[in-house]
Amino acid sequence: MFRVVVLIAAVVLASDQLTKYWAESALGGGQSISLLGDLLQLRLVYNPGAAFSIGSAYTWIFAVFAAAAVVAVTVVARRVTSRAWAVALGLVLGGAATHLLDRLFREPGFARGHVVDFIDYAGFFVGNVADIALVVGVGIVMLLNVRGIPLQATAGETRSGEQVSSGS
Repeated sequence: MFRVVVLIAAVVLASDQLTKYWAESALGGGQSISLLGDLLQLRLVYNPGAAFSIGSAYTWIFAVFAAAAVVAVTVVARRVTSRAWAVALGLVLGGAATHLLDRLFREPGFARGHVVDFIDYAGFFVGNVADIALVVGVGIVMLLNVRGIPLQATAGETRSGEQVSSGS
């Protein structure tokens, strides 16, 4: 299942970086594109902080947290045999990895880079594809925990993670 985690993470990373490249080329100069009126727009923002630009003066700390998340998720993902957990961790790993790349290699400099955000949710916050992957991935992790589904599929589980009746 580790290959599934890595494949999903790679798809998230590539999708996020490609859409950021598009956003920088199409939305430069303050342009915005309305998708659903004021509810959903595309607008380019460079975010030095975390969600809602919190901690803008501490960009390097977010680089450290992103690196720690990438390492931690990779270590845990090596033990996963459940498909549902592989999907969840792949989404989280991809989102964390692409944010780490932004922090390390984007302007204004190494470990101080700003994340490219361009999906404006009714002026409440502006995010990107990696943010969506992180939110969905963490949501799945929470659901799996609430349902008591272990990282490692047991002998009585199907590939989808559902229990197979032993027949009484």
